[in-house]
Amino acid sequence: MAALRIGTCSWKFESWAGLVYSGKDKAGYLREYAGRYDTVEIDQWFWSLFGKDKVALPGPETVSEYACSVPAGFRFSVKVPNSVTLTHFHRKAKTDPLIGNPHFLSVGLFKRFLETLEPMGKKLGPVMFQFEYLNKQKIASPAAFLDQFGDFMSKCPPGYRYCLEIRNPDYLTDAYFDFLKDHGLCHVFLHGYYMPSIFDIYRRFSAHIRKLVVIRLHGPSRSDIEAKTNKKWDKIVEPRDRELDSLKKMLDDLRNRRVTTYLNVNNHYEGSAPLTIERIKSRL
Repeated sequence: MAALRIGTCSWKFESWAGLVYSGKDKAGYLREYAGRYDTVEIDQWFWSLFGKDKVALPGPETVSEYACSVPAGFRFSVKVPNSVTLTHFHRKAKTDPLIGNPHFLSVGLFKRFLETLEPMGKKLGPVMFQFEYLNKQKIASPAAFLDQFGDFMSKCPPGYRYCLEIRNPDYLTDAYFDFLKDHGLCHVFLHGYYMPSIFDIYRRFSAHIRKLVVIRLHGPSRSDIEAKTNKKWDKIVEPRDRELDSLKKMLDDLRNRRVTTYLNVNNHYEGSAPLTIERIKSRL
């Protein structure tokens, strides 16, 4: 049967003491986490673009430390730095002019990033390209984006599990999924951030999903759930039972179709990623 890996989006939460961790020694969090789960998403390296000449990539010591903290069968899913995926710099106000990011889809910068991940070896799982909402000011059309990204991918090193997350629902078409197939890419189902239900998207395009897929569970409003939890992530505050029932059916179908699946759960989904995972596993 196909593998199903269930983990969380990041692991550095003191409020998981008693749920995941035996104490509050952050230095040992990842090692203790890896005794409970077999995958984790690293998003901390996504935040990398701080100016035209200010790009931050992970340090080799940190990557090595993470790799040495987990067993051989563990897998990291890693978000590509936004210095590669942002078309333009973030604006402080909507009236500010758009300033293009000179590093957008830079093959050289991306290769440097992959080099920093080498200490992970076989522990490196999906490498995820997350794009923001792409409007016509940033990219003329979905076809134009696929042309640009296809050219970029043709120059990237082979042998990695490259995955694509799109946050504009207009991009999710048969042409998009055909593009993924043609370039050996995998889709990231993002549940939240005002994207359509992943269950509806899966029903429409499941025939396109083959070898590997990533599912990321986020809630619709980050600010709302942070207000409810005060950023203490040790209880369920917004139970989503119907969605979890639908998720169970989706995971069953993926398993029956022998699709390797990474399920990355965020605290923002229900209030506590570890408790959400318990609720998912009880259904499976």
